[in-house]
Amino acid sequence: MAGSAPDSGWLRATLEMAVLAALTEGDRHGYALAQRLGDEGLGTIRGGVLYPVLNRLETEGAVSSTWQAGEGGPGRKVYAITEAGRRRLDEQWQSWQRFTTTLDGFLRQTMEDR
Repeated sequence: MAGSAPDSGWLRATLEMAVLAALTEGDRHGYALAQRLGDEGLGTIRGGVLYPVLNRLETEGAVSSTWQAGEGGPGRKVYAITEAGRRRLDEQWQSWQRFTTTLDGFLRQTMEDR
């Protein structure tokens, strides 16, 4: 659900995972990906941040892309998650769950001790 945008450092650290998750919903071009993530409360995702992540994911085989001709305008690159990308997302999500559980426990302990 949408809420206040996260700290930009948190977003940079988790953008790859968020992009892969959004692509599990269907193929998207970069602008649509940025809109989808913004709709979920992740703030404004600028192309200068998003496209390097997409390029790296494509180079590493986690996403593939096709060129879609524009209807009355320029064409655009459409991204799709690959099977390797789905495995990567699953691994990252499991790691994220362990990390957030550990950090949450630590923060609760230290905040309660204050």
